[in-house]
Amino acid sequence: MTAHPSSPPSSYPSGHRYVIIGNGVAGNQAAEVLRDRDPDGQITIITNSRLPFYNRYLLPQLFRGHRDWREFLAHPPEYYQERRIRVRRDSWVTSIQPKERRVVLAHNESVHYDTLLVATGGRCYLPEELVECRSLLHGFGSYEQAMAVGKALPEKGTVVMLGGDMIGLDLARTLLNIDCRVVLVTGESTFWPHQVAMEERTPFIASLQKMGIEVIDGDAMGGVAAIEKGPPGLPARRVVFRQGGDVYGDVVMPFLGLTPSVEFMVGSGTDIERGLLVSTTLCTNDPHIYAAGDVCQIWSAQNHAYRFYYGYKNVRAMGAVAALNMTGGNEHFSTTQDENLKINSQGHIDSPFWAYD
Repeated sequence: MTAHPSSPPSSYPSGHRYVIIGNGVAGNQAAEVLRDRDPDGQITIITNSRLPFYNRYLLPQLFRGHRDWREFLAHPPEYYQERRIRVRRDSWVTSIQPKERRVVLAHNESVHYDTLLVATGGRCYLPEELVECRSLLHGFGSYEQAMAVGKALPEKGTVVMLGGDMIGLDLARTLLNIDCRVVLVTGESTFWPHQVAMEERTPFIASLQKMGIEVIDGDAMGGVAAIEKGPPGLPARRVVFRQGGDVYGDVVMPFLGLTPSVEFMVGSGTDIERGLLVSTTLCTNDPHIYAAGDVCQIWSAQNHAYRFYYGYKNVRAMGAVAALNMTGGNEHFSTTQDENLKINSQGHIDSPFWAYD
């Protein structure tokens, strides 16, 4: 394993080029801190999204009638112009060339940097056996995907959730409140990123059922064998189990945890396990490249291993710490996020990884 470098120089010349890949919570928090600490620096955000930065934690509100994407914007349109932050939307990064310190885009254009922050987050994990069913699944990682679910789901329709990580269970609360039926097929990723041992799950599963979620033990059913189109007259999707039996729903949604979006970093020389490996200062083994958010694994002396930290508060804090150190600081990330899954006074599960409200 490559040792992490010491902190960067304490000051940079005017016009230092900061490039941020990713337009989520971590990337935007970093951009805000960078501008406050370096009024003359050149800040560029590169994102494959066509929309400005919006709060994905609030996407369940779409099912409460909030369908206009502008309602989800974290900043007014003039924010970036006033703070002189350039945002390159609908731009796909294909590789990083650290010797030249440049980010290569899909259309062969390059963006040069002096210091780079990778804050690309993660996307829904999909196991190999479900990849061929991708076209029959509905994601929930973006406004566009959430709108597609809203259009496919009839009033009081049925959603079949595979896995049931905390992102999915947060959405389930809203769906139940608008009288939709939620069927959860449990598995290894149920309650992720909480680490709940199988023998400890019983009270939490019971609390889901008390909330109104219908629970199918996916392991007892042998896992999902196939996802098919429903026949005429029945809901649009059929989930078939390996041990026999099936369940129908209007939409099937995988909530199986996240996999870091790091493909473009392969060949860059940065250390990668599942995510980018960083020290507690959020610097990779390349002193000019930092990482923050769901894309990175941070060294934990307590665990003697690199680990992920999830949740809005953690991701936002990472963006700030990375920006401080990119501008000469020596801050160290430490989580203040409660990682315990709980059952509240109403008998429902409660998680700090749900929406930060």
